Amino acid sequence: MRVNRRLLWTSAALAVAAALIWHFWLNTERNGPELVTTPVERADIEDSVTALGTLEPLNYVDVGTQVSGQLKVLHVAEGDQVEEGQLLAEIDPTIYLAKVEATEAQLENLRAQLADREASQVLARLQAERQNNLIKLDATSREAVEQADASLRSANAQIKALQAQIRQLESQLKEARADLGYTRIHAPMSGTVVDQLANQGQTLNANQTAPIIVQIADLSTMTVRTQVSEADITQLEVGMPVWFTTLGQPDVRREGVLRQILPTPEVVNNVVLFNALFDVPNPDGKLLPQMSAQVFFVRAAAENALSIPVSALQPAPRAGDAASPGRPFRVQVLVNGQPRERIVHIGVMTRVSAEVLEGLEEGEEVVISGGSPAPRSQPQRGAPRPRF
Repeated sequence: MRVNRRLLWTSAALAVAAALIWHFWLNTERNGPELVTTPVERADIEDSVTALGTLEPLNYVDVGTQVSGQLKVLHVAEGDQVEEGQLLAEIDPTIYLAKVEATEAQLENLRAQLADREASQVLARLQAERQNNLIKLDATSREAVEQADASLRSANAQIKALQAQIRQLESQLKEARADLGYTRIHAPMSGTVVDQLANQGQTLNANQTAPIIVQIADLSTMTVRTQVSEADITQLEVGMPVWFTTLGQPDVRREGVLRQILPTPEVVNNVVLFNALFDVPNPDGKLLPQMSAQVFFVRAAAENALSIPVSALQPAPRAGDAASPGRPFRVQVLVNGQPRERIVHIGVMTRVSAEVLEGLEEGEEVVISGGSPAPRSQPQRGAPRPRF
């Protein structure tokens, strides 16, 4: 008797389950799968190409030394603000000062010799004039005249030689004084000392390359050097708007304009990357060299536009009025609880959202999944805008 009851209860449960399944199947057959809809809303839409970038100063200079020697004094440190012409460092000037003094002494000696030769020239000229006057009176010999003329020409030549030596020494003195001046290193521009590459007391050798002491950068304007893949670089154009955020200020949007696309790529791990550059003002000094940036190159954008998900769009042939804005797509709109097909025209479109230019009103519900193909509705003739 107990076994019969169990069989009875089991049979009843199976019958109830079968009835529920039959009811669900009939309901699905009649009404189709459940519709998932979303309202047409207003939103900002932006079609952009993303990339990673690094910040660097727009204007900077490596300050080095043109002479060798010991770095005697370093007047600045990393992070200091400097003005153009400010004294940054001093090289030991002992050797260069000695060269200047030695050259000045040699030059003084040559000038004294020149004065002596000029006096001899005056005497030779007087003797030559006297001999030429006497020969007219037949009071001297032709040999004496020729000897006097030769002495004058020799005095003139010696003067020219000394003048050439003096010019040569003056040039050497100018070079020596320049080298002495190079021992005092001044800032070629105003800015911030962003790097220090030499220490006080260090011996610098400038015979082959100019040793860099500090790097000065103007941080008031920064350049974002962005690496863009070869797949995306063709979508970029000089002059297009671009914006970025940094890791330290992810909520601060900084905007610029694409200035340059460098033609020579970099290959990193077999990936071809092109450098795209744009500039951004940095009045608050929050942007620093080598900061990372998340960059967005804006291909198209629409503010406060009617927006629907891309998943609601279905392909539609481009036909009808060629002057209609945007690209045509088919969507299903919920009308009195039932989906109805409608043609809409789309403007800016991303992977997620699409701008509706024509065919929908704010608040209407569009189907994004579920349901079966809806019957097409015909627009009223003469209506200024399709209404379904």
